[in-house]
Amino acid sequence: MKSETLHAQQPDDRYARGLEKLREIDGSAGEHVVEALADIAPDFARYLIEFPFGDIYARPQLDLRSREIAVVAALTALGNAAPQLKVHIHGALNVGVSREEVVEVIMQMAVYAGFPAALNGLFAAKEVFAERAVPPAQ
Repeated sequence: MKSETLHAQQPDDRYARGLEKLREIDGSAGEHVVEALADIAPDFARYLIEFPFGDIYARPQLDLRSREIAVVAALTALGNAAPQLKVHIHGALNVGVSREEVVEVIMQMAVYAGFPAALNGLFAAKEVFAERAVPPAQ
């Protein structure tokens, strides 16, 4: 799909496309975020589906696996987004990123974002791995 095709789409197409991408990554977990925002900021929930997932994640230049690796790195580097980092670690695992790759990406962020950010990221990953019962590689 060419980028100019994405811009020509109607808003409802963006939302449907975004919801589809979100489901590919997070299953039904992403829908819980939309539901949680319904009583405080339903428009924000719609933007969250349309722009990141309907416009950006739907672009063909990177696969979902590559995108989730990038997001795990970015959220780790931010150092203040642990809830979102956990969601995207789940997403990364869902689209084929291994436990070891997640850990390695987070460790790499120590070079660019510092040890505190990497430590926080590793502890977030540890929680996700425990929740999912993801064993280390042998």
